[in-house]
Amino acid sequence: MDVSGAVAEGFEPVREAFARNFTARGDRGAAVAVYRDGRKVVDLWGGVRDVDGEAPWERGTAQIVRSATKGVAAAVLLLLHQRGELDLEAPVGAYWPEYKAAGKERTLVRDLLAHRAGVPVLDRPLTPAEAADPDLGAAAVAAQAPAWEPGADHGYHAQTYSWLTGELVRRVTGRTIGAWIAEEIAGPLGADLWLGLPAGESARVGRVGPVEAPVPAGALRTRPKRAVSDAYADPASLTRRAFAAITPLPDENDPAYRAAALPASNGIATAEGLARFYASLIGEVEGGKRLFLPETARAARGERAAGPDRVLVVNTRFGLGYMLHGTASPLLSPTSFGHPGRGGALGFADPESGLAFGYVTNGFRKSVTADPRAQALVRALRESAQRMS
Repeated sequence: MDVSGAVAEGFEPVREAFARNFTARGDRGAAVAVYRDGRKVVDLWGGVRDVDGEAPWERGTAQIVRSATKGVAAAVLLLLHQRGELDLEAPVGAYWPEYKAAGKERTLVRDLLAHRAGVPVLDRPLTPAEAADPDLGAAAVAAQAPAWEPGADHGYHAQTYSWLTGELVRRVTGRTIGAWIAEEIAGPLGADLWLGLPAGESARVGRVGPVEAPVPAGALRTRPKRAVSDAYADPASLTRRAFAAITPLPDENDPAYRAAALPASNGIATAEGLARFYASLIGEVEGGKRLFLPETARAARGERAAGPDRVLVVNTRFGLGYMLHGTASPLLSPTSFGHPGRGGALGFADPESGLAFGYVTNGFRKSVTADPRAQALVRALRESAQRMS
């Protein structure tokens, strides 16, 4: 498989792992980028732009990154806190009075970020058109009774994270979260990432779809644990209901869906843009911009939830909006923080090594957190970092 782009000396294992993703792990089109101490050291791409096409992936091709969007959305709330505009210890209702309904008056802002708000499901799911309307989404989560006492437990807010974070940002700033990201994050950073894709950028974005990993002759397919498979099979489980908060599933290639701003699920980015964003959370990137102060970065990766996840039915660890290194999301080191996208994308920063990582793909697997292709790249990056230490 021909791979385009370049790696700095010492990062050759990442190139090798990236090429093997196409020959052995089923990638159709993808890109990976890495920054070290604010300087780009890996920028690779290959395959086809569209999962069902033949046009080549080019420098600057972007893709929808699903839940990897959550890491960008979390940065908005943390930056508002850093600027003194949002108190993470305040009740959500102090900014959004309607949210106090149905027993949620004690929910704190930090509970939303750490998936402890107790509202991962909607009693009446929203259609894709309704989900794209920020007023309807905000009203639905504000009226929803919690599945557990807010702050007392945690469970992944797969879809409702969109309206929880988006409406809070709108109440505090008067701007949509998509506009805030464009004006305060992507623009100043020069990063190719969008929440609410502008029409003028649509030609850069490939079509996405499901892919199956090839199974070598004689190999056995691994099966999820019984509890996990049962949870996804049961229509009444929190797992199924959380992912079905938008029903039917949106068409991720629909221009109308891509133009909407759903911070839980439909951000669009290049691998370079995602890596550049995470690099700016732990230091100054080439071009002269740092987003997080050191104390904000420490707060982002401080453990706020850990253990059995009531939605994902595996052990998860969360900081303030970010998944932390663990069995469900194996990142580079215990200091890493970031977010995967279901079935593919991954972005994270690792303060210990000064590394920041972004991977995007047009082919989505059935995995929820630790995608084999992204994890192969993380292992190669760890090998590179160890060689240079």
